Amino acid sequence: MVRSSDVTATPAGGRHGKPWRAAGAAVVVTLAMIGAGMIGAALKTTSAPRPPQPLSQAGPEVTGPAVTATDVPPLDGAPVAQGDAPPGLARSTPTSIEIPRIGVDATIMSLGTNPDGTVQVPPLEQADQAGWYEPGASPGETGNAVIVGHVDSAKLGPAVFFDLGALTPGDTITVRRADGQPATFQVDSVRSYPKTSFPTEVVYGPNDRPGLRVVTCGGQFDEAARSYRDNVVVFATLVA
Repeated sequence: MVRSSDVTATPAGGRHGKPWRAAGAAVVVTLAMIGAGMIGAALKTTSAPRPPQPLSQAGPEVTGPAVTATDVPPLDGAPVAQGDAPPGLARSTPTSIEIPRIGVDATIMSLGTNPDGTVQVPPLEQADQAGWYEPGASPGETGNAVIVGHVDSAKLGPAVFFDLGALTPGDTITVRRADGQPATFQVDSVRSYPKTSFPTEVVYGPNDRPGLRVVTCGGQFDEAARSYRDNVVVFATLVA
């Protein structure tokens, strides 16, 4: 997703599931994440490439409330010790994201929420750009910064975070910021969650250190629902 900072105020279309919905003033979102997709009568989904999936699956699909912080299993990577975490940076708008392991170098647009409470997503025609959830922390600031992006789109095919599930603990993510001070994060864990078990509090909730969550869709594509069944979430901690 890469060229313009314009954000549509309507829920994104295409190969999508249920919209994300903000739940209150705190940055805690009840999220059935929108899956980007390839849509159109001329495109057969059976021939479309499938995005790589992380090795860690958080658990079977369940119905009911989203997963909370106490329900989520420990992260795969060795957690950063409290004393080792660098201090948080001042708030600054992110401008681009670089993930060398999967060849991502993309512009970031700022996103908020729609009037109906759903979280905005980058337009499908800009599926090569990522989006920052502006009501939350900025990347490098103390707290969880959330960056989202499509996995694929009708116009572009594989989108900005198509290969996100291929990341492993120890990989790095660098976010460029408007203040000129980049924030580099180390991946702690990469997990896949059924949409009905999205770990809302762990992704959007508070953190006493600078964290980053990068989110896209994954898993099997449900042809009947026109939606990916899972979400891929990368958990990372600021290291420099």
